[in-house]
Amino acid sequence: MIQSFTLPWSTVERTSPKISVSPDKLSNYDLILHCQDQSRPERALFAEVVRRYQSHVDKLLYHLAPDWQDRSDLAQEVWIRVYKNVKKLNDPAKFKGWLSRIATNLFYDELRKRKRVATPLSLDAPRQTGDGEMEWDLPSDNPSPSDDLATQEFYDKLRMAISDLPEAFRITIILREIEGMAYEDIAQITGVSLGTVKSRIARARLKLQTTLQPYLDQV
Repeated sequence: MIQSFTLPWSTVERTSPKISVSPDKLSNYDLILHCQDQSRPERALFAEVVRRYQSHVDKLLYHLAPDWQDRSDLAQEVWIRVYKNVKKLNDPAKFKGWLSRIATNLFYDELRKRKRVATPLSLDAPRQTGDGEMEWDLPSDNPSPSDDLATQEFYDKLRMAISDLPEAFRITIILREIEGMAYEDIAQITGVSLGTVKSRIARARLKLQTTLQPYLDQV
């Protein structure tokens, strides 16, 4: 699922190494802080940022667009934008959320360019919680043999249910349930009101639960 790529350093500014401590010894917070020290991050520092957060970007883009063959190109563009704009981040502690918004915005921009994507989103392993929220976890890479058939059947039904959701609902619920974004951030990304975001999420959850309930009652 995870796609690897090499950041094209020829497309970004090269800087001379000036750090006195190995980047892999820095905390996440200090790593981002050091990247903000100059107009552009030092190469070694930024390479460490990519190493730590690349899987996060790849997983997010996979869930948003599992059928897109050019996800690695989109991920590469994410990192180029991060490189050029990391100094604008006010709080290094919020880097992961900021990174997620860049990735999601790029996906959303690309989606607008395409008239329609057959199955742009994929959700894995939904679980009901006491308050009606749905949690989404990545499936194990090595499920037990006894789980294979039931798991695959459920995924097939889930993907069918998601594909029946209106495009706006699919995007909104993935941002909330998989990425855990705040309603306000989703509203900003999708360009709709906060009330519309909440309504779309509630209706998408209800639709998915209603569609999947007959199957869940049988297992």
